[in-house]
Amino acid sequence: MCVIETDGLTKRYGDTVALESLDLRVESGEVFGFLGPNGAGKSTTIDILLDLIRPTSGSASVFGLDPRTDGPAIRRRCGVVPDGCSMMPDWTGRDHVAFEIESRGVDDDPDVLLERVGLADDADRVATDYSRGMTQRLLLAMALAGDPDLLILDEPSTGLDPNGVELMQEIIRERADAGTTVFFSSHLLAQVEAVCDRVGILRDGNLVAVDDLETLRSGLATSTTMRVTVERVPDDLSPLSALESVASVRTGEGTIVLECSENATVDVLTTLEDLGAGPQDFDLETASLQDVFSEYTATA
Repeated sequence: MCVIETDGLTKRYGDTVALESLDLRVESGEVFGFLGPNGAGKSTTIDILLDLIRPTSGSASVFGLDPRTDGPAIRRRCGVVPDGCSMMPDWTGRDHVAFEIESRGVDDDPDVLLERVGLADDADRVATDYSRGMTQRLLLAMALAGDPDLLILDEPSTGLDPNGVELMQEIIRERADAGTTVFFSSHLLAQVEAVCDRVGILRDGNLVAVDDLETLRSGLATSTTMRVTVERVPDDLSPLSALESVASVRTGEGTIVLECSENATVDVLTTLEDLGAGPQDFDLETASLQDVFSEYTATA
């Protein structure tokens, strides 16, 4: 089932194009990473899905509903961590979560949600005194109220320390395992890489790539760096360079470094044996999400 679907979705502000003909599909139960530099159109997309702004042209649907006519129904089924949010003056953390629970008409326990995000000891503190990381935890607790069908997370790890990031990732995996769809918008690539099933990459309002990370990696000209420790570096490495799966070869003291395809390992090691190099050990470094991101967002 398609939870989020857009067709030709476009948003313009005068002569400025924030989003251009976005065609996107997010399936039920998947964790979808929505990537792009600042200003690429990520938050604009989210605001349209929640009917906080209206598109210039094109269409969007969430749970098969049109945000322009069914915005309240969509929002009732979504838990949202927005990119930036002001807390109510004089309200405690518990007050905020209790209000969210009441607004949704559910019977969750505020203390259970606050405990889940690591704020149990700060539940009675005024939320405007929270640090940025604590505020993000509070927003996540509010988003989890009522066990939403869709979590929309817009830069959710802003201000979180490493423990907070780990907790957030654990909660995302937990909710995904329970069948919740997660739409994770971020520019923090390592965090997206840790939890997402697929990623879409925006550049200047255009969706320039969408797939699982391994497929996107394989589309790079060079996807793997292989470092081999050898007993000796042969004088003639031309048989290694001649392998179809090898793009380049360079040497160091007792090492040979190759840019190659991920399936080149056996051919490389066999060739090194034949050359009398005596391979001792090797490691592989596949293209990171940063590599993929840089490839697709580089200015033409």
